[in-house]
This record gives sequence, C-alpha cells and structure tokens, in this order.
Amino acid sequence: MNIRFCGAADGVTGSCHLVTTERYKFLLDCGMFQGNKKNEARNRLPFPFDPAELDFVILSHAHVDHCGRLPLLVKQGFRGYIYCTDATADLAEIILRDSAYIQERDTEYRNKKNKRGGGWTEPPIYTVNEAIETLKYLHPVLYGSKKEVVEGITICFREAGHILGSSSVEMWIKEKDEQGRDSETKLVFSGDIGTFNRPILRDPQYIDEADVVIMETTYGNRPLVTRRDNLEELSEIIVRTVKRGGTVVIPAFSVGRTQELLFDIKSLYEKDKVFADAMKGRKVYVDSPMAETATEIYKKNAQVYDEESRDMLLRGENPLSFEGLEFTRDLFDSQMLNKNKDPKVIISASGMCDAGRIKHHLKHNLWDARNSVVFVGYQAEGTLGRYIADGTEDVKIFGEMVHVRAEIYDLKGFSGHADMDGLLNWLAAIQPPPRAVFLVHGEEDSKKDFAATVEQKLGIKAIPILEECSVNIAEELSVKKGLRSEEDARLEEIMDMRSRLADIHRNLEHILYVTQLSADDFTTEARIRDINDIILQLEKDTLNLSSVVTDYDVNNRRGANFEDAAKTAGEDTAEGAENTAVL
Repeated sequence: MNIRFCGAADGVTGSCHLVTTERYKFLLDCGMFQGNKKNEARNRLPFPFDPAELDFVILSHAHVDHCGRLPLLVKQGFRGYIYCTDATADLAEIILRDSAYIQERDTEYRNKKNKRGGGWTEPPIYTVNEAIETLKYLHPVLYGSKKEVVEGITICFREAGHILGSSSVEMWIKEKDEQGRDSETKLVFSGDIGTFNRPILRDPQYIDEADVVIMETTYGNRPLVTRRDNLEELSEIIVRTVKRGGTVVIPAFSVGRTQELLFDIKSLYEKDKVFADAMKGRKVYVDSPMAETATEIYKKNAQVYDEESRDMLLRGENPLSFEGLEFTRDLFDSQMLNKNKDPKVIISASGMCDAGRIKHHLKHNLWDARNSVVFVGYQAEGTLGRYIADGTEDVKIFGEMVHVRAEIYDLKGFSGHADMDGLLNWLAAIQPPPRAVFLVHGEEDSKKDFAATVEQKLGIKAIPILEECSVNIAEELSVKKGLRSEEDARLEEIMDMRSRLADIHRNLEHILYVTQLSADDFTTEARIRDINDIILQLEKDTLNLSSVVTDYDVNNRRGANFEDAAKTAGEDTAEGAENTAVL
C-alpha cells in the first residue's frame, strides 16, 4: 500500500490523500486550498493522479477544505462513489453549490477586469451545474455501519465531533504481503477531530486499534481555553458593545460554527440575566443564505445530536431558535443591516473573511470604535481574518483601505478542532499503539511540535508531513501486529449493538423485548452487520420524528398540517418498525 499526501501537507487546507493498494486507488477527501492568492491558485493545478482511475472517494465531512474540489474531480473523469455519512451528504450539497457560485462570480469579475486591461480570461474551476452533477455520486453510509466498498476493503464511519456528520474513518484493507500471504492492514483517517462537550454534537469517538493513522494537527502545539470560559467572555463582549451603541460582528462558518453559536446564544438568554437584559429588544442576525439552509439541515438530522439537544427536542424545544433571532436571506436586507445603527449582533460567513457578506460587514464596521469583531474559528495564513486577528491596523477590503478601530477578539475556545491535549488523548486511545502515524492538516510548527509531544508522552514516532510526498506503508510496518479473533470481534459488535439499543427512545423500548442477539453459529458476520444497520436506521428515524414534531410545536402549527407531518414522519418510522420484525 502506498499513500500520497496531495493536500493539507504543507499547511492546513486542501485535504486530499491518495491511497493505492495492489488492486485499487481511492482518495481520502478532496478539498480546496484556502488562504492567500498563491494558495488558492493551487486549486487550478492538475491533480497528481488521473481522476478517471480512482475507484472511490471517502469524504470525512462537508467543509470546503475537505470537499471543495470534488466537482473538479468529476469534471476530469471520476465516476465512482463518494462515501460519507448521510448528514455530510446533505451538507455537501449546499457547500458545493455555494462554492461553485463563488467560482462563477469571482471568475466573471476577474475576466471583466482582465479584458479591460487586454489580459487573458479563464473559465471557473467548476460551475454550479458541474457541482450538481457531482451530487449523484454521493453515497451515504450510517455511522457505525461496516460496509465493504470493494472486494477486500471495508470502511466504517465514527463520530468525529467536528461538525454535523463529521467522521473519523476506519478502513480494513486486505492485500498480499511480500511472501504472497493474505494480510490485512487497518488504516484510520482522523478527519477533523472536534472537542468534547460541544453543543448539539456528540463527543468524538475513540478508535480502539489501528496499524496506520493519518491525523490532523490544526492545534497540535497549544492547549485552548475552555468553551465555557469563552462563552462568558462572549457574553461580556456583547453586553459592553451594545451598551455603548455598537454592533458585534462575528465571522462564522455557515456550517457548524453558526449553529453552535445559536445554541450558545440561546443558552445565554436563558441563563445569563445580565446578557438577557442588555439584549432585550435587540436583534441577532444570521446574514448568510447558506447558514439558514444549513440550520434547516441540522434540524432534520437530529439523530446525530448529543443527549442534551435530543432531550430539548423531546421536550418540544428548538435548540437553534430564540426570540430576537432573524435570518437575512435577501441581499437588500443584508445591505440594510449596515444602514441600521441600532446595537445588534451580526453572524455572517465566511468564517475566514475571504469571501461572502462578512467582507461588507467588516468594511462598514471595522472603522468604528464602538463596534467589536469576534473570531470564533481558525484563521488560515493569508486570509483577511488572519490579518485582522493578528492585529493589522489597516486592511484592504474591496480595493479600499479600512483602518481598524473596532475592538478585536479571538476566542479560540469556540474552535471546532481539538487542541493539543484532545489530539493526544484521541491518539493514546488506540491500543496497542499504531506503528505508523502521519501528521497532516496543520502548519509546520504545529506538526513538528505535536510529533515531539507524541514521541515524548506516548513513545510513538509520528511523522510530520511537511510537503506533498508519498510513503510506502509496507516499509513502515515491519511487523504485523496480532488481530483479534473473529469470535472476539463478533462479540464486541454484539455488545455495542445491545448498548445502543438501550439508548433508543421510549417509543422504541419494546425493541429490547423482541431483539434476541447471540453469538451462536447462526449469527454470522453478515447477519450482525444487517442487524446493526437496522438499529442505526431506527435511531435516525426516531429522532427525525421528534424533530418534525418539535418544529411544528414550536411554530404553533396544529390541526391538519401537524397531523400530516406526523403521519409522514410516522410512515418513515413504521418502515423501521417493520425491519424490527426481522430481529
């Protein structure tokens, strides 16, 4: 097996890793490079492989630096499945459409400018139609479901806790060793690992064993302050700003960070009297059409919520809604926000301030000392957000120099990435320790420092990937570790399924009485996999029904409309109930 690191190698963005086995070629992610113009220009370079030769792609999650070049891959001949979780498939649709729209708009602007100067023109990297064409290759797989994607390669998605649908990926790859004997290597791709106790999302799931690990290191050389401390600081910033008549501008990714901020602000209204009093009669605006659509996708994927958010749904509460919240989809309404001098909070995309409506809000608010700008996510090198966060006094926005007088805050506790300790704990949970660890998705210092920390604290040699390169896994694995017996593996899966069955909500508790799982000769590996998939689908259908009921209850929609919605959701759940009979 050979791994070629084609992106997120010399930096954070552009996640893309080519795995070549004796029979197959596949990608882990296919993301866009972000940052300065030089970095973004890399998106137009040819892939270091032939997309038509790829058998499939595994997508860890729907952020653009992980999925943004998938339409280019299809445009250049890829025709295989793109495996991901179902929530990732939902979010990827809006991310790719939006990315394509930006490509078309920015290319049109550059071409007009170049024509006036007698220069060259170029097509967009891909169009909206090409992004739509890509969607038909998305192939959702439920969390925890083992799927043989081609003969000899089985995958399983595990919760990564980064955004809705994000996953770490386990891969079991069968090949012949140097002596011609059958051999299996377990490769684990971390994706982007989130933090524990985040709102809405479940905690990252630890992986119990691996031979080879490819893992992210975004914050590999620093601990971060806690989210709770940063939430208190955010409350204080908003209260101070609105009391002096200012506006709080929060650049936030439309997918993930915006929804978590809504959850957090809702909790401040409910638990922080000083905040609630200061914001009485004030508005919180989400100025991003994609964020509004993404929020709706969050609502319909309640099956992957954490326990706290599930309980809110079951009580009839919407965890992503509160009085005073307004979404501005129309461009005119967005422009009016900057003419409205009332104290307010504006959450807008993009999170790194390199595109979208946030640039207009910064242009109109950075110069005013009454205002505040609060960063709540990673700012890549070369982005407008990074310049502002680093203290640059004058920045150019739409060709105009803007002097920074607003108060600037960088609250890293809101980051969707695990810090150094979180990454270390995730890796330490793999036992016995992997014998090959490759560090990607981080700046050079972060990778090198984390590699030193891993060797010092865990006794594992980790290799920081600092440039695009290839590694031969056979050379890295000189001794194959012993694998669990098939019987042990089957028993472990059965115990895991029994545990999840116990957590299914009250309206499905009867399943426990009709489900008899055993490890006898009649319970084959395929049978276990089938039952496991049924349980996962039941979990999803149950929470989807709760989500529909909550949405209609919150909006006081009773009578026929409510009954129709419940009936529709009930039909989906009934299909799952029929599956229960086969258990």
